[in-house]
Amino acid sequence: MAKVLETNGMVCPFPLEEAKAAMTELTAGEELIINFDCTQATESIPRWAAKEGHTVTNFEQIGNAEWQIVLKKGK
Repeated sequence: MAKVLETNGMVCPFPLEEAKAAMTELTAGEELIINFDCTQATESIPRWAAKEGHTVTNFEQIGNAEWQIVLKKGK
């Protein structure tokens, strides 16, 4: 079961910082679903995930200024 992280209303860089912390609690292969409304995080979260060896399995805009990204933890 995937862990869900609600960061709507948080300004950058807090969605990314929350995602980093949440990923440390997961084991390889588990997924983290992040809901956010910070425009800058649309670039910073996928960039960080790729750098750390995690995979973006889904990334979509779910509202006027809301997004959801699903990360699969690597190593």
